[in-house]
Amino acid sequence: MTTIKLSSSLSICFSSLFAYSLNYTRAVHYPDTLTGVHQSVTSRGKRLVDIVGALIGLMMTGLIFLPLAAAIWLDSPGPIIYGQIRCGLNGRPFRIWKLRSMVVDAEQWKHLVQNEAQGHIFKNSKDPRITRVGCILRRTSLDELPQFWNVLRGEMSMVGTRPPTPDEVENYSAYHIQRLRVKPGITGEWQVNGRSQVKDFEDIVEMDLAYQAKWSIRYDIQLIFKTIKVVLNKSGAC
Repeated sequence: MTTIKLSSSLSICFSSLFAYSLNYTRAVHYPDTLTGVHQSVTSRGKRLVDIVGALIGLMMTGLIFLPLAAAIWLDSPGPIIYGQIRCGLNGRPFRIWKLRSMVVDAEQWKHLVQNEAQGHIFKNSKDPRITRVGCILRRTSLDELPQFWNVLRGEMSMVGTRPPTPDEVENYSAYHIQRLRVKPGITGEWQVNGRSQVKDFEDIVEMDLAYQAKWSIRYDIQLIFKTIKVVLNKSGAC
C-alpha cells in the first residue's frame, strides 16, 4: 500500500513539474525588436525532450550531490554551487548554475591568466584557478549538472550553443549574433567535436550555425547520445 501511495505521489509531482515547465515556456516573451529566433525555439517536441532530459538529469544530480558537495568543500571551502550571468536566446541575460570548480575568488584573478583561445572566448588548459576536484568535475562534465535546472526553467535547452558572457557578446559582429538565435545548451556541436580543445571562436560560430541548419529533434537526440559517449571517454576536457 505504501509503495502504491509513493508511486502515485511521484506521478502527481512529475505531472505538476511537466505542466509548470510547459506553462513557463508559453509565458516567455521573446523581444520582437531583435532579428527573430530559430524554429527550434518554438518546437514543442524539443521542449518535451528538454523537460524529460532535465527531470532525469535532476534526479541523477540528487543521487550524487552530497558526495560531490563534500568533495568540493573539503578541497576548497566555500559555496558549492556557482552562479554566473550569461547571455541566452537573442542575448537575453540569465544566471547559469554550476558546481564550483574554481577557487572562490576566481574572477578576481582572471586577468592574470593567459587566454589561449582566439576571438571572443576565454580558455586556458592549465588554468591555475581550477581546484583539484574541479578538474575532475570538468573532465567528467559533472560541474554542469545544476544546469538541468536552467533547462527545466526554459532558460536553456539540452542541446544548443555555448552560452557566452556579456563582455563577449559586447564585441560580437552581426555574423556572430546569429549563434544566439537558439537557446544555449548543456551540449551541442562544440561538445561532441573537441570540447575544450576548440580554441578558435570562429570555429565555434561555424559549428553553431551548422547546428541551426541541420537541426531536428532526431538530430538533438543523436547529439545527446554522442555527448554521453564523449564524456565517458573523457575526450577533450580539462
